[in-house]
Amino acid sequence: MPTTLASIKEKLDDQLGKEVMLTAQTGRKKKTERKGILSETYPAVFVVELNQDENAFERVSYSYTDLLTQSVEIEFL
Repeated sequence: MPTTLASIKEKLDDQLGKEVMLTAQTGRKKKTERKGILSETYPAVFVVELNQDENAFERVSYSYTDLLTQSVEIEFL
């Protein structure tokens, strides 16, 4: 993953509309995996539309800082 917030946003801008797998840390040794489509990027956050069959939420958003600090990992499918 890129090492600056601007480069992270730029990389995600190129991947809009693609399917992603998010792995987020939810606790000390717990992780949550979610699959969805990268729908929007904003100056500080990005939004992923989740699959309704697998998740209770419609969408989820994370900041670019979450990717930089590796509390959220994103994989393009």
